[in-house]
Amino acid sequence: MNSPVTRESEAELVANAVRELARRTRFPVAFGGLVEEGVVSVTSIVGARTRALDGLRVRPERGLGGRAMMELRPRMTSDYGSSQQITHDYDVFVLGEGLRTLLALPIIVQGRSRGVLYAGGWDEEQVGGVTTAPAMQVAQSVADELRIRDEVQRRLQTASTEAAMIPGPQREQLRESFAELRSIAASVADAHVRARIAQVEQRLMTLAVDPEAAHTGPVSKIHLSPRETDVLACAALGSTNAEIAAQLGLREGTVKAYLGTAMSKLDASTRHAAVARARRARLLP
Repeated sequence: MNSPVTRESEAELVANAVRELARRTRFPVAFGGLVEEGVVSVTSIVGARTRALDGLRVRPERGLGGRAMMELRPRMTSDYGSSQQITHDYDVFVLGEGLRTLLALPIIVQGRSRGVLYAGGWDEEQVGGVTTAPAMQVAQSVADELRIRDEVQRRLQTASTEAAMIPGPQREQLRESFAELRSIAASVADAHVRARIAQVEQRLMTLAVDPEAAHTGPVSKIHLSPRETDVLACAALGSTNAEIAAQLGLREGTVKAYLGTAMSKLDASTRHAAVARARRARLLP
């Protein structure tokens, strides 16, 4: 199941495509959506005169869009109301808007329909290849973007699986390296060197992540300052405040203060709980 952040991103992708569809064709109305739990929920509508299309949810094989998704090719009718080639499950929506000509374009990713885009008009029109070509290009651009996102997600999942295969002792060594890099970065003034260290830290974050503590919800909105992260990374290794102070070149009271603010942000009553929550939020490896 997609996270709320992913769904929001995909809804914006569809919204941009619907606007582009209206711009690049002569159709006055455009709308569409992606498949979620087996049904396409129309999330974006442009050019409609009424609110009749609001709430439209299309099932595969039903209506013009459902047929297009099942056949994996565009479908069009110049007289929707009298068409005998489709089911009329969604007449209350389409005819409610007064649409007569309707073009449905499936969004196909690796041989599977992931959604559908519609372009329609209130008058009967004959739609040819010259008209449908730009519409098909828009649908293909959405499909290409979804394919790229799928590949990125696949690689992230692969990385997580590989990280899960790292033995516990080695994962702890990676966490020690992370803490050491944090302390080194804190003493480096060169911005370029600090940036390179940050890149290495991110790789360690990916490798050392504990799958049982992995954060699977929306991206964390918690923000720890660099020093709060430094102190918490050392505390994650079991270091005392005095040991952390010596490692980072800070006063012991300063270390205690940073730990306190980090625990407050993470809503944790102990440093152990703070470390666990920071790991779940992917703030620590």
